Amino acid sequence: MTTAPYLIEPLVLPAAVESADAADFLEVGELCDALTLGTWRNLDRSATPAARLHGWRDNTYRHIRLFFVRQGGRVVGSSWIRCEVQENLRCALVHVQVLNEFTGRGIGRTLLRHAEELALAEGRTILQSFTEHPADFDVDGPAVLRPATGSGALPAEARGVRFAVKAGYRLEQVERFSALDVPKHAATWDALEREALTRAGDEYELESWTDRCPDDRAEQLAVLMSKMSTDAPIGELSYDPERWDVARVRHVEDTWKRAGLTTLVAAARHRGSGELAAYSVLQLSPLKPWLADQDDTLVAASHRGHRLGLLVKILNLRRLRSEYPGVERVITFNAEENDHMLAINIALGFRPAGYDGEWQRVAPAAGPDGGGGPRG
Repeated sequence: MTTAPYLIEPLVLPAAVESADAADFLEVGELCDALTLGTWRNLDRSATPAARLHGWRDNTYRHIRLFFVRQGGRVVGSSWIRCEVQENLRCALVHVQVLNEFTGRGIGRTLLRHAEELALAEGRTILQSFTEHPADFDVDGPAVLRPATGSGALPAEARGVRFAVKAGYRLEQVERFSALDVPKHAATWDALEREALTRAGDEYELESWTDRCPDDRAEQLAVLMSKMSTDAPIGELSYDPERWDVARVRHVEDTWKRAGLTTLVAAARHRGSGELAAYSVLQLSPLKPWLADQDDTLVAASHRGHRLGLLVKILNLRRLRSEYPGVERVITFNAEENDHMLAINIALGFRPAGYDGEWQRVAPAAGPDGGGGPRG
């Protein structure tokens, strides 16, 4: 492995956020928060310490390794590499971040090279990453970079974009990051719901639950969650279909709960067959009482055309207004080429807040000494 010009230290996760050995973990978390504030001017996109701790632990379905660099006793950069262990066995997701005042010194390049070498040593030759960009640029202007899909754009001169391109990564997809001002738009949902109910007719009924799917729905929910990996747009990114069963559903529910999240799920059931036709997930943290995160929404292909996506989203939003009236904003992400889901969100009141670039690089396999080949 290449000798690094900076000391890259592994992050050892503590048993709990309050543990005596949690100092490094908390410092890396402070770095994450500082960078989020610098980019977005709020902490909407920053995880809570409890969510980070559980999100950064290995589990049955993936493993993750984390590292950091200090300068003058201060954590100024970090990286992680995440590898799935049931699907996507050729892929690794890598991420590098450095405080603004310490960029331009080679810290990011050193961390990225280190992460890539670890990935290649495990046979992960498809390297993926992401960058984040506020909506403060002209997406239709000339100074943009467009992905392989042709949908969306990133500012070509943004530091993250230039860093990724120089490292040999290709922009494969742009995701729109959107935010909903809940109090401002809640009154508009009645008309949308009436029209959607007319389209759905009597074929479907809506239901909901909190945190844990009812036992008699869990197997069907697993089917829908499997479809998220095949039916949602992924651009030119390399992803294998995921295999979900009841055990995997329970695992992710338990993970969310241990991370301190409350999960609201709305679903549509087809009366004739009894199967779940659609679902949508909203998540909240008591440490962020102003915010909810719109996670997955999926309508099975055989049940599309009945406004079920809109109906399950509205059901969840109504629960949010009733049970968590202090929530001001809901945030969500959608592929720029996902015109149908974007149209639903826009109708509900979501507006663009920024864009994420999804990047990929196919690297040569590691050689006999464990090192990777030349980099682009």
